[in-house]
Amino acid sequence: MITDLDTVLTTTRAVRRRLEYGRPVDRDVIRQCLALAVHAPNGGNRQDWRFVVVDDRDVLAEIAAYYRKASSAYLAAHPPSDPAVHAATTVLAERMHEVPALVVGCLTGRLAPDAPAGKRSSFFGSIYPALWSFMLAARSRGLGTAPLTAQLTYEREIAGILGIPYETTTQAAMIAVGHLTGTGMSPAPRRPVEEVLSWNRWTDPGPR
Repeated sequence: MITDLDTVLTTTRAVRRRLEYGRPVDRDVIRQCLALAVHAPNGGNRQDWRFVVVDDRDVLAEIAAYYRKASSAYLAAHPPSDPAVHAATTVLAERMHEVPALVVGCLTGRLAPDAPAGKRSSFFGSIYPALWSFMLAARSRGLGTAPLTAQLTYEREIAGILGIPYETTTQAAMIAVGHLTGTGMSPAPRRPVEEVLSWNRWTDPGPR
């Protein structure tokens, strides 16, 4: 159990290659993490979220087939500049059926296609803090996670697999969960805060 908050915050990152594929995660641990996640802030304190945890091999295989198609199309259209990211993303797609568990985060309601930016931000902003809290709680318990959205290309099909009422419920993201291989996690490389921080007025950070 990691109790130092700064360590949890700086070492919670998308884990793809280091997930221990095929090794189950205790349901009670996932339940503990979600019990913490539902304390996250959300719009109007409506708590319009639902979480579907998938750990059945056959169901995972069905979802994995859609994820692989979506991920392949996305990588072809938007190849990452970092070869390591491309490789890790490909590994996760190829082994998605072996992921120990997926946590599918859903919101009550469905936005109109032309919903204004503020409405979209408020809607999805009411579950992303909870999903991040889940990832932090999982990290503190020695688990690895990866937030996934490529599969939303096939949201309706996945809703059918999981029995989610598509017309009245929106899938926001799903999180792959598993034990970590190896030992420890180091902070991910990030740009210095000075390069992304402005005070009182926008300043151009210049080319990356």
